[in-house]
Amino acid sequence: MTQHTTAMPLGIARKTVEGIHHAFESTFDPLGMSAPLLHAQLAWLAHPQELSDALLKASGSLWALQMHTWKRAMGLPSPDPVKPHEDDNRFADPVWKEAPTWDLIKEWYLILTHHVQDMLYETPGLSQKDRRRAAFWWRKWLNAVAPTNFLLTNPVALRKASETGGASLLQGFQNFLADLEAGNVRMTDPKDFKVGGNLATTPGQVVFRNDLLELIHYTPTRPQIRQMPVLIVTPWINKFYILDLNSKKSMVRYLLDQGLDVFITSWKNPGPEMRDVRFDDYLVRGVQAAVDAVRQMSGQDKVHAVGYCIGGTALVTYLAWANRHFAPADVPVAHYSLFTTLVDFHKPGDIEVFIDEASVQYLARNMARTGYLDGAEMASAFRLLRSNSLIWHYVVHGWLYGEHPAPFDVLFWNMDSTRMPYAMHAWYLEQFYLHNRLIQKDVLEVAGELIDLERVVQPVYAVTAEDDHIAPWRQAFRTMNHVDGPKRFVLSSSGHILGIVNPPVQPPKREYRVAPVRRSDTVETWLGKAEAHTGSWWEDWMRWLQPQCGPLVEARPGATEAYPALALAPGCYVLET
Repeated sequence: MTQHTTAMPLGIARKTVEGIHHAFESTFDPLGMSAPLLHAQLAWLAHPQELSDALLKASGSLWALQMHTWKRAMGLPSPDPVKPHEDDNRFADPVWKEAPTWDLIKEWYLILTHHVQDMLYETPGLSQKDRRRAAFWWRKWLNAVAPTNFLLTNPVALRKASETGGASLLQGFQNFLADLEAGNVRMTDPKDFKVGGNLATTPGQVVFRNDLLELIHYTPTRPQIRQMPVLIVTPWINKFYILDLNSKKSMVRYLLDQGLDVFITSWKNPGPEMRDVRFDDYLVRGVQAAVDAVRQMSGQDKVHAVGYCIGGTALVTYLAWANRHFAPADVPVAHYSLFTTLVDFHKPGDIEVFIDEASVQYLARNMARTGYLDGAEMASAFRLLRSNSLIWHYVVHGWLYGEHPAPFDVLFWNMDSTRMPYAMHAWYLEQFYLHNRLIQKDVLEVAGELIDLERVVQPVYAVTAEDDHIAPWRQAFRTMNHVDGPKRFVLSSSGHILGIVNPPVQPPKREYRVAPVRRSDTVETWLGKAEAHTGSWWEDWMRWLQPQCGPLVEARPGATEAYPALALAPGCYVLET
């Protein structure tokens, strides 16, 4: 009875606080940072038995740490009671283990962070989504206050300052000023790269342009090419040249060398004048326009289409639209490939912490004022998802160690952000992320047609990445359960970018697993039959794609009278800032 009567006031208090929070959330907490933390605290107070058990568990760890502290203080050997996670490189320098003072600072920090995170993930009476959000925002705070981020509690920074006579601190201050001027913590120096200079250098011509995109046709590198052309639909959330970084990493160049006829989309970087451009426009005046231009220029009835990230989501939506809009024999895409693509947004990965009703409304209001979502805001959100490796690593190495950021083409591309039109992006967030309507049969209307993914019957080759936090591979696998037709599914090692930008090299750097997929397959049944391979999945893709694209024919010209060269690759839109 006592426990019941105690829980009742706590439950009432929790509902009252929640009501107050929801009433003012859109004004004071638009991104939902405080709500999950507040709910977690109230949930623990409402479950005293579970709280007592959690505190008892923590006290055991604290006692072990106290014993470790005494032993290190007396110069006795003692193994660390808490170890950093495998992917945590902040304490990699031997001084964090060998010097007792620094070892104890590290251990007290780790035990605090690990127990707080564990408790948040185990919060009783809280939804799984709120647990993840509470843990996420607490983790961002705990990452920010790590001892490695401050000069006086970072022995490596102090050692470098001593060894250089303070020169590392002077250079670090200059790096700080440069970052301040750039308005960002730079991951690489923009002066080291130039699009069209040492990036995006594969020869080609812009052969089609409208107010949404430029279509680039690349110059063949072989005298004969496969008859059916390949159209790559790139994500408009970033610039296309991630697939054409340099000659060694370029997927575009690799496809050309395999005898394929390659076209790629380069999307316009929107300004306020594009505020009313809709997702329908990206589908019809974007994807459909590009498909038509490729077919007319190549003289082929059908194309092979490739979609990457949101480009893949758009491609699957387009195929559902086209399979309803055209007669079966007239659908202009014969088969398609998907890279790290979501169509089911039920569990969209770490980005979920930013997606709820209040957050989407907040973003929509901001976009309505400017006409677009600034690319820097989106880039900052994605960096926040991996704050240790994408923010604090560069703060420590740049500001505390005085190191100049190393040239890294992928990081330069990551900073070369694009904007999102208001109408398109607000609709995309609400319909796909918030309400998950793309997978609902005949619920979503796009460009005058109801969308039913089961109508997509073309053969597909789908690639996901094991460590992808943007499009988690298990969720991306669910695409295979929604579309029909023959399916081949690949799980590559690495993440959202390096799992795709994965050229064959010797010795092999990565590996992949691959197997066909039946409509009824689950992740577990697919894993049970998938074959493991060392090397790049690009080679397996070619064994699948080349026969699909037909016999060899004489290479077609880069431009024609009907489709003259409007500009040399990489075109004009990609250079817009």
